[in-house]
Amino acid sequence: MARRIDVTGADGVRLAAWEFGDPPKNGTGPAESAEPDAPGVLLLHGLMGRASHWASTARRLSARYRAVALDQRGHGRSDKPPQASFTRDAYVDDAEAALEQLGLGPTVLVGHAMGALTAWQLAARRPDLVRGLIICDMRASALGAASQREWAEWFKAWPVPFATLADVRKWFGEDDPWVERPNPARGEFYAEVMAESPDGWRPVFDPDQMLRSRETWVYDAHWEELAQVRCPALVVRGLDGELGRAEAQEMVRVLPRGQYAEVADAGHLVHYDQPETWLAAIEPFLDSLTGN
Repeated sequence: MARRIDVTGADGVRLAAWEFGDPPKNGTGPAESAEPDAPGVLLLHGLMGRASHWASTARRLSARYRAVALDQRGHGRSDKPPQASFTRDAYVDDAEAALEQLGLGPTVLVGHAMGALTAWQLAARRPDLVRGLIICDMRASALGAASQREWAEWFKAWPVPFATLADVRKWFGEDDPWVERPNPARGEFYAEVMAESPDGWRPVFDPDQMLRSRETWVYDAHWEELAQVRCPALVVRGLDGELGRAEAQEMVRVLPRGQYAEVADAGHLVHYDQPETWLAAIEPFLDSLTGN
């Protein structure tokens, strides 16, 4: 099970964190893990994601680690103030605040896509808080203006509101014209970020806020910050994901203590497409850091 813990992020934004594991016997404090002083793991979802997307990963890890997944600002059940900042610094500040308020540091940061960028930027900034880093399918190179335009067009193409969750699953899993081949896991992924409204099912996030978040990092390359990460780091890519093999291997070379792993039969949503193979790729790395 997961227990919600609210933390305060940058500029006072309320963030929902979810700690996985057995509930504490006295009803307070951290969820019970295999060891009372289990090392911490903070899981950061990507753009449009939510903490629940890490559920299978966090449940497995909670037997040996204090596993916490964060709904980042504008996502999930965290606050979505219309005038909030959605800069890179805001996301990194939020993750730093969560680590400090939850007492997780030094932790292992596990990030997917945009969450991975947040993770390595925080690792570069606060090496005292981070003992290890897992980067899941995130590029260090600049994506550029064309990518941002494509995302804006994609959001406009969504047939919202969706009449049912089955329609959500079908559109994102089968009918989305921006995707080359059907992927039922992708349909389930997006069904998790929809909420029922009077006229049908709509995303729990504001697409304009997502574009504002994205425009703060797509125009820049992030190799310099990657090179500043001093802790052990694992770069994981799905064979059909957005991170190509050559770039992933260059990221490993740039990281002072980088390692590399691939997950077969997985696209961009590596941990969601192939949860067991994903866990098999990351658990030996985690164990090497913590001695579990």
